[in-house]
Amino acid sequence: EPTRFDGLPGTWWYDGATGHLRPDGGETFAARDFDLDATGAGEIVELNGVHIEVARRGDGYLIRVHDENAPPVRDFRGVPTYEPDPSWALSATFEPYSTPRPVTVGAVAEGLAHVYVSPGELVLTRDGADHRLIAFNGKAGGLTVLFTDGTSGVTTYAANRSVAIEADDEVVRRGGEVIIDFNRATNLPCAFIDFATCPLPPAGNTLPFDVTAGEKIPHERR
Repeated sequence: EPTRFDGLPGTWWYDGATGHLRPDGGETFAARDFDLDATGAGEIVELNGVHIEVARRGDGYLIRVHDENAPPVRDFRGVPTYEPDPSWALSATFEPYSTPRPVTVGAVAEGLAHVYVSPGELVLTRDGADHRLIAFNGKAGGLTVLFTDGTSGVTTYAANRSVAIEADDEVVRRGGEVIIDFNRATNLPCAFIDFATCPLPPAGNTLPFDVTAGEKIPHERR
């Protein structure tokens, strides 16, 4: 049912796949409806100088305030990283599935799940053993992998890290050799804030060795 939230204008609710925002109590902004994809990006609404992100997740909607003066933003000191090490640019083979597969993964938000389509798996060799990682399509082409490793929860964020992999369309369709550069492993938003709904890695995307490359636990989480 329509609900007001402290500090936010309007009343908010959703029914089925559609979210709603209506003015209330003499407010004069235009009514808004949101038909968003459950795995897609949110939409930013600016009302009375307040930036509000509206996003659909699972069977419902979420709203988050973007405050440029919040302490984590105001006091941001950058992201600590390992020193770049060329030895962590590892060769791998991409093996496409005959048909892309939906993969359900958990989320850092309890009770929430995400479903992504995977085009195939990456196979890399480390210390004489082969390791498989389920890959997803990258936002700007290529591939992306969510993973954890032996450093997770020790020197890197516990729940996940992500690494983008360059791969042309032909490789994604037919398979081939790629480079996984773990120096480019990055944190997701959940590494910085408690109000994120980031996906967890697929089952099996845990590497049994320390990936001492890429971004570390943010200063704010230490």
